[in-house]
Amino acid sequence: MLAYANLSGDSGVQAYRIGARQIMVRFAGGAVYVYTYASAGREHVETMKLLAQAGQGLATFISQHVHDAYASKQP
Repeated sequence: MLAYANLSGDSGVQAYRIGARQIMVRFAGGAVYVYTYASAGREHVETMKLLAQAGQGLATFISQHVHDAYASKQP
């Protein structure tokens, strides 16, 4: 996984991994959530990829738009 830049300094996101049709996001507690085209929608996943690479806004986007729309959660 790649470290999340966390430009705002207060994000709960620590790291991410981008796949062709998904994004995996690791949060501060260690849980890894997988958001896929099927679970969260193509547009949301693609937005999440851009935010992850930008290093800002990912946690906010997740909480406002795709909170429970993950395909899987790994503790």
